[in-house]
Amino acid sequence: MTKNAAGQHLFVVILNWNGKKHTLSCLSSLAKIERKNVDLQIVVVDNGSTDDSVEAIGKKHPQVTVIPAGKNLGFTGGNNIGIAYSLRHHADFIWLLNNDTIVDRHALSFLSAFDDPEVGACGSKIYFAPGREYHSDRYKESERGRVIWYAGGNIDWDNMLASHRGVDEVDHGQYDQHGETSFITGCSFVIRAHVVNRIGMLDDRYYLYLEDLDWSLRIKQAGYTTMYWPSSIVWHANAGSSGRPGNVLHEY
Repeated sequence: MTKNAAGQHLFVVILNWNGKKHTLSCLSSLAKIERKNVDLQIVVVDNGSTDDSVEAIGKKHPQVTVIPAGKNLGFTGGNNIGIAYSLRHHADFIWLLNNDTIVDRHALSFLSAFDDPEVGACGSKIYFAPGREYHSDRYKESERGRVIWYAGGNIDWDNMLASHRGVDEVDHGQYDQHGETSFITGCSFVIRAHVVNRIGMLDDRYYLYLEDLDWSLRIKQAGYTTMYWPSSIVWHANAGSSGRPGNVLHEY
């Protein structure tokens, strides 16, 4: 897979909030992922769910570590619990992954980005899950599952706007070149553990939104690059069950 990732520890941190159905599907897709020589550990932080998520996850995926937060700490607070756990257990890489995602079996290809020691973090190419597109009536049935949600991030500093490159476009290979990106979305965000130790965890002043943009900028300020890796593919349902509302205004 990559000369630097072999034998190293990758912790996947998934935040759940009353999202049993999506979280179980996400975990099932992770169970099929090509791990090669990477030690993959999965941590689910439950953000005070009132359904039976914790019991259901433990029953179906007993190998997964479930950490009950006890209450809804938001996207930042919940993920920071998982990040801290990963650091205490000697993670080399930490992958924040939304619970309403399905990962491709080759999703760990993003680890190849870290063959470059200057790369601090990397993100996947993310599609809308079939039928979950914002403008679903625009697309042919054959195009569903290939409508882009994120193919890198752009920042317009003049107007103080951040946007997803390629959003709503059908993928015809137009974003198949890996490269540096302005920011990585927290939907699928993998970071070196030693970079977290240097820059700190997610800023908990951001309860929901912008925390991933802030983290990306802090990575860059520390002298590292943030990369987009298109061979790592994730499908996103925009269900909002990790604690983020899933409507158009918030996601854009």
